[in-house]
Amino acid sequence: MTIDFNKNNGLVPAIIQDATSYKVLMLGYMNEEALKTTLETNLVTFFSRTKQRLWTKGEESGNVLNLVSMKLDCDNDTLLIMVDPQGSTCHTGSDTCWNEDNSSNYGFLSKLEGIINDRKINPSNEDSYVASLFSEGINKIAQKVGEEAIEVVIEAKDSNDDLFLNESADLLFHFLILLQAKEFQLENVVQVLHKRHN
Repeated sequence: MTIDFNKNNGLVPAIIQDATSYKVLMLGYMNEEALKTTLETNLVTFFSRTKQRLWTKGEESGNVLNLVSMKLDCDNDTLLIMVDPQGSTCHTGSDTCWNEDNSSNYGFLSKLEGIINDRKINPSNEDSYVASLFSEGINKIAQKVGEEAIEVVIEAKDSNDDLFLNESADLLFHFLILLQAKEFQLENVVQVLHKRHN
């Protein structure tokens, strides 16, 4: 990497992102020496503008940032550093410097999980299909997952892509309901896949 350290008095911004959850954890600054130390030790090291010295994240707290990968932006003056954080990142004790939980987010699927959970704990809407499934119990929910799985298999053998995708969406939707009926979330399944991958 050819990094342009000249634009900001020898410093470049370093955006720190969790390599697993993809959550942005913090922003720091690096000079050439901090970059060299990071690459040599695999522990993310910054140049502290306040202390005017190198500062390895976690040198006092033990909450280090293990280097996973590093990318340079198109202007060669900003780093994106993927890390495996050990403990909280912010000095306040928060997971991130924006006071957010460092939990995985699966975009719309996470939003859908939230809606399903709301229907589970607040089943007041009599028209809610999800609430009705929860009221019928685990056997009914598991049965629906089985039915949708069979329909996906049937459509996979045909050539109608729209039907296949719609049945796949039905299967995924009912699977998310089943997970919550069993007190789990998509993240629990992803963790199992990560372990198998490793």
